[in-house]
Amino acid sequence: MMFRALRAWQERRVLRRSKIVPAAWAATIASLPLLAGLSAGEQRRLRELAVLFLDRKRVEGVQGVVVTEPMAMVIALQACLPILELGLDVYEGWLSVLVYPAGFAVEHEVMDDYGVVHRVRSALSGEAWGRGPVILAWDETRRAGIIDGHNLVIHELAHKLDMQNGDANGYPPLHGEMSHAAWVKAFTRAYADLQQRCDAGQPVAVDPYAATSPAEFFAVMSEVFFERPDVLMAHYPAVHAQLRQYYRQDPLQRLSAAFHRISN
Repeated sequence: MMFRALRAWQERRVLRRSKIVPAAWAATIASLPLLAGLSAGEQRRLRELAVLFLDRKRVEGVQGVVVTEPMAMVIALQACLPILELGLDVYEGWLSVLVYPAGFAVEHEVMDDYGVVHRVRSALSGEAWGRGPVILAWDETRRAGIIDGHNLVIHELAHKLDMQNGDANGYPPLHGEMSHAAWVKAFTRAYADLQQRCDAGQPVAVDPYAATSPAEFFAVMSEVFFERPDVLMAHYPAVHAQLRQYYRQDPLQRLSAAFHRISN
């Protein structure tokens, strides 16, 4: 009880001392179509979460990137949208966001079927490490939030949520009222369907990268849930239902006017 009271006092202090004026937050929120339809109360709570996020996490530039206040705000607002109804504590256990100017290359060790370990070099635009940083490419991040079904920030932060109970495996800790069996059934069937369609060379409605692993499937489905929930609802309604329960939000209802503009 005393710890919670102290944490609440510290958070109120951080919010009072924030040097980012409300008008700047309002302008940034308005610049991100992804956030359309949020009520005044939701905007206020999202802004407060973003202020606390920037207080708890270091957003640092890499390879010459200088992170400006507007850049940090864009990242924080998108990072906090998925946890609007979950709270900032679900992002505990890591401290920093590293911002590269563009895509970057990483090396991983991969063991083949014969037990031989190979070093594989891959080009990425983002990455999330266990208890390490979230890594973002700014050229992708600055284009996020435009309701196109892709969102690098949400993708990488979904990995962080997934990692709360260990390695990323597409199975984050579920709320007590959720059915574990229903989650597994919805995601297993949808993942298998997407893999089958990709293997057959059929067109798919979501990023085919989702078919590479259950962890990537969860992260991509989270992107689509917040960016184009109408697409997710049309193709994988059971997954949409599970994510609506998990995130405790309904972007499909909130963004319905935006989808109407897109379709016309």
